[in-house]
Amino acid sequence: MKRKASSKKICGISLFSSAGIGELYFDDINIDIVVANELLPKRAELYKYTNKNADVIIGDICDEEIFRKIIKSAKNFDIQFILISPPCQGFSVAGKNRSQKSIEVDNRNYLILQAIKIIKEFMPNYILIENVPTFLTAKLLIDNKYYSLENLLNKELGNFYNIDAKILDAADYGIPQYRKRAITKLYKKNLKWNWPKKQSKKVSVREAIGNLPSLEAGESSNIKWHFARKHTSSHIEWLKHTPTGQSAFNNKEFYPQKPDGTPIKGYNSSYRRIRWDEPAPTITIRNDAISSQRNVHPGRLKSDGTYSDARVLTPLELMIINSMPINWNIPYDTPEILIRQCIGESIPPLLLKTVAGMINE
Repeated sequence: MKRKASSKKICGISLFSSAGIGELYFDDINIDIVVANELLPKRAELYKYTNKNADVIIGDICDEEIFRKIIKSAKNFDIQFILISPPCQGFSVAGKNRSQKSIEVDNRNYLILQAIKIIKEFMPNYILIENVPTFLTAKLLIDNKYYSLENLLNKELGNFYNIDAKILDAADYGIPQYRKRAITKLYKKNLKWNWPKKQSKKVSVREAIGNLPSLEAGESSNIKWHFARKHTSSHIEWLKHTPTGQSAFNNKEFYPQKPDGTPIKGYNSSYRRIRWDEPAPTITIRNDAISSQRNVHPGRLKSDGTYSDARVLTPLELMIINSMPINWNIPYDTPEILIRQCIGESIPPLLLKTVAGMINE
């Protein structure tokens, strides 16, 4: 007999799980992830800390042995939900534009085919696929034909499921971060799964992290995960003279430059402080670098005319802006860069809770 999570919870599978950040509030909406799969061991180990009841299968889903392990483990449960979060790098436009040719030859973009095989194995009531917005418009070359995600899902599963896709911005759902994600819902023809309503008010960076103490580069506090990353003296100097919401490229004297004084070329989105009174820009995987996109703390004007907090956001500030619980249960010796990368890759968990929480509403 297949096991159920409880009389209220539904059992689920998580594919391409990373550290499981998106699932941090699933207990609140009665979803019990019982089997998870992640390729990278360091991310999978973090997943285990926050999802102790799940069977975490580490390895490539395209490997036949790993695929069989996922199926075998999940067969012990009445699977009625599958979460699918394929790697987004093959579709992402962050840093560079992806041509159609580069999309169709990137093997990562075809991992969805493995996920479809697992869907067919269990035919659960509900499936949620999430990725970057370009995931919906990208074309995959399959059997000499081009398919969008929606066309592919309709071809493979349209006889059994309603298929509904939207691009949602996390900032519309109580999260202090502008972050657009493509959400595709599949649910059985006899069921319903509504979209959540947008909130009337957005949460600002000030409301989210304005109460935390200021820190300069390299400083620590007595608050868990609230420590400031070290930066080069030149980066610190440029940002000390950069007002809230502005880029150091706008400075007349303290602008990004090489040791010989030659100006550094770059976009106005880099070496840039975020704003206090609106949601933060999208957290990227390079949130450790001042030179990357809109990563620097807003700062506060000091009496000498410079601005405080000439640094990127601390891990705690990133967690809060990503709507994560501040008691995220991972080992305290987890490498800072790993934490930053996992947050930069993740969907804000409050957004996933809001969407998945509409099941049967």
